[in-house]
Amino acid sequence: MDVKLISGALGAEISGINLADTSVSNFNLINKLLLEHKVLFFRNQNITADDQISLAKCFGPLEKHVYVKPRENYPEIIRIIKGPNEKHQWGETWHTDVSYNVKPTKVIILRSVKIPPVGGDTMFSNMEIAYETLDKEIKNKLKNKTAIHSSLGAAAFVDKYEKMSGNGNMDEYSNIHPVVRTHPETGKKILYVNSMYTKKINDMDKKESDEILNEIFKHQERLDFTCRFKWTENAVAIWDNRSTLHQGLTDFFPGKGLGYERIMDRIAIEGDKPH
Repeated sequence: MDVKLISGALGAEISGINLADTSVSNFNLINKLLLEHKVLFFRNQNITADDQISLAKCFGPLEKHVYVKPRENYPEIIRIIKGPNEKHQWGETWHTDVSYNVKPTKVIILRSVKIPPVGGDTMFSNMEIAYETLDKEIKNKLKNKTAIHSSLGAAAFVDKYEKMSGNGNMDEYSNIHPVVRTHPETGKKILYVNSMYTKKINDMDKKESDEILNEIFKHQERLDFTCRFKWTENAVAIWDNRSTLHQGLTDFFPGKGLGYERIMDRIAIEGDKPH
């Protein structure tokens, strides 16, 4: 096994591990690496949908997306497709997946099926470092605070994209979570807000909440907290959704990434209620 660090903040590219091997020893090794590096990348993993599901089940119960229609015969898998002429792709701003749920996603396993020649890299940001380096005055204001996380409704997940289909659910969801959560496996503190879903810090007036959240969102996007992965076909990314933010870059411009299809298969593992 070889571990190549992607940046000083988080991320490692792993070679010498077969993701089709779901033995206890192999899973324990993957989970240990995940807790250390927060996002893992594996190339040349010619795994099937069933292999991807088997691996995901090692982490816990699988989650079904509340809005997006899954793959036929695979209700656990969302196929994320950017059409050849689309300039936007799913998940294109900084976020942590489904933080509006009572139990937001624990881990995501994303497998590349078809990749454009350029464009569509994915970026990740370390929210443990973001908390550690946060301004002390803001830290004090956030002590024991909670925030409202709201979904954007079904339209935000499907209407903007030509190839993404809804499952018929149109409800909107909202839940309250601590602004600073504790990782259930490592005990580390995590800055648990994101610009996509976090709407307001409770027990603050809206003006103060907006000002503090905007400062936090800028802080979370600091480049020295991030890593960036360039996809190739049959690559797999596994990330800890509890302690990271991520975004898919929409750098599809004429003469470059525009004009090519991008296809990814996503499986999410149900997490716990943040504390």
